[in-house]
Amino acid sequence: MLFVCYPKCSTCKKAKEWLDDRNMDYTERHIAEDNPSFDELYEWFQKSGLTLRRFFNTSGMLYRDMKLKDKLSTMSEESQLELLATNGMLVKRPIVVKGDMVLVGFKEAEWIEKLG
Repeated sequence: MLFVCYPKCSTCKKAKEWLDDRNMDYTERHIAEDNPSFDELYEWFQKSGLTLRRFFNTSGMLYRDMKLKDKLSTMSEESQLELLATNGMLVKRPIVVKGDMVLVGFKEAEWIEKLG
């Protein structure tokens, strides 16, 4: 299982603690140091069943500074994925990838249902 996170993020810390408390094996990946590629993001987007907007860190400073709230609706999916691949701070986290399952963000009820 891949756990993509930003170590300073409080939500990521809670998610990591949740995984550790359940003795789950995972590989941790620092999103700012090893940003997901276009191909990874495309694959995760396809597997997740989520809208592409859910992959954006809408509460992040970079998202606000770039005024993406207004721009995303006019951008193609390819352009949005290319943008996400440029900077890990634009990407919502944590992300868990386990086989064909992708979880974006930490919602404990969803994690219990999908991960046990």
